[in-house]
Amino acid sequence: MDMTWFDEMEKRIPVGKVRTRFAPSPTGYMHVGNLRTALYTWLIARHDEGTFILRIEDTDQSRQVEGATEIIYKTLTECGLTWDEGPDLGGPVGPYIQTQRRDLYRKYADLLVEKGAAYYCFCEKTESAEDTGDFTKREDDPCRSLSYAEALARVQAGEPHVVRQRIPHEGQTTFHDVIFGDITVDNDTLDDQVLLKRDGLPTYNFANVVDDHLMGITHVVRGSEYLSSAPKYNLLYEAFGWPIPNYVHCSPVMRDAQNKMSKRHGDPSYEDLLAQGYIAPAILNYVALLGWSPKGENSEREFFTLSELSGVFELSGVSKSPAIFDIEKLKYFNAHYLRELDAETFFALAQPYLKQAVKNPAIDLRLIAPLVQPRCDTLCDIAEQVDFFDALPQYSNELYCHKKMKTDEQNSLEALKAVLPVLEGIGDWTYDNLHDALVGLAEKLELKNGRIMWPVRTALSGKAVTPGGAVELCHILGKAETLSRIQTGIEQLS
Repeated sequence: MDMTWFDEMEKRIPVGKVRTRFAPSPTGYMHVGNLRTALYTWLIARHDEGTFILRIEDTDQSRQVEGATEIIYKTLTECGLTWDEGPDLGGPVGPYIQTQRRDLYRKYADLLVEKGAAYYCFCEKTESAEDTGDFTKREDDPCRSLSYAEALARVQAGEPHVVRQRIPHEGQTTFHDVIFGDITVDNDTLDDQVLLKRDGLPTYNFANVVDDHLMGITHVVRGSEYLSSAPKYNLLYEAFGWPIPNYVHCSPVMRDAQNKMSKRHGDPSYEDLLAQGYIAPAILNYVALLGWSPKGENSEREFFTLSELSGVFELSGVSKSPAIFDIEKLKYFNAHYLRELDAETFFALAQPYLKQAVKNPAIDLRLIAPLVQPRCDTLCDIAEQVDFFDALPQYSNELYCHKKMKTDEQNSLEALKAVLPVLEGIGDWTYDNLHDALVGLAEKLELKNGRIMWPVRTALSGKAVTPGGAVELCHILGKAETLSRIQTGIEQLS
């Protein structure tokens, strides 16, 4: 076989720096484990000032979901995992979508057959492209023993076939993983996997080896479920005479000690977590710690920006043990991030949730946002806290009774009757004027502030717990609505 084309492909491969790739299949949502793979892959590249590549592995056409590629782009962009080369950006080793690289896989499969490391298989069992076959022994496969000339003639005659990897009958294969160390397997436990399907498209196991080499990938990050396939990848690299990249197999993210996370079992995807009111920086920070821990002076630290993570991330901190996804722990992270946001950023995030509960255009949502920011763990906590601004709910007079404030129904009624003319007399309805008026009334009546504030807050909200106290609620509701609700409270207590 003329090697000129292959030599030209070798010349294109970038060398001299770390190059990693995130290579998802466009099959729908981005699950947490997939997001973690993307994050670790990105961090390896950024930590060493390398190149991060996005590659779309779409050779399994039957599993593709419309719009899934856009979900991948959107998720990575929202999380700040910017890529340096990819389908939309191009690069020196494109194209970056596997179906657009279809022709080159055939060439490498044929080269592998010529080298004796693969063979053409014409058996009916290859109808199922991923099937390893019904033969109990490799030597039972009649195609394995065909001469190269005979098999090539059948291929050139147009006979349907697949290309299978020729695994050695005897011996062992050892591969090295950055996390798990050296692993040795007996070759007789490996199957002659399909490399090229009848339709000419490669299987995942072949395409990712060819693409990783041609794109100069130095670190291959994937789930530990692919550990069993790694010996076959090694044999492919060795057959081609290619250097083997650093394997980084990450243990799974689990729902509990026995079960992996699964969309089928209702476990949330990244999109689901956003819909549940979690924000991307919190999700990313938490996901980073699912199976990785920082070293040294940062060993006890929990909160990291993406930039900080890229500075401290080291593969030595990745654990062999599965990580358990704890939604309560994520909620803790999310609450921290929400509280740390500046006012404008928080309002932009909170506004849709505020509008969901408060539809009255007279209510200034910007006044409500600072009240709920320190009081919500997720954005979905907002609506139930503020719905009373839109309409006063029905409530029991028991809410007026507060042991600490020393209020009961009778003295609450007296307080509201005293408050009503004071509020009616305020011309400029500002926070400061409201504060001074209510505190001044308490002083005049020689009462503690709570004796006045608690009844007012209860009358305005009809709730036991509210974001903000009496003064804030008066200010936000406006004069007319405040007076109306105070009057309603008086009537209800009378």
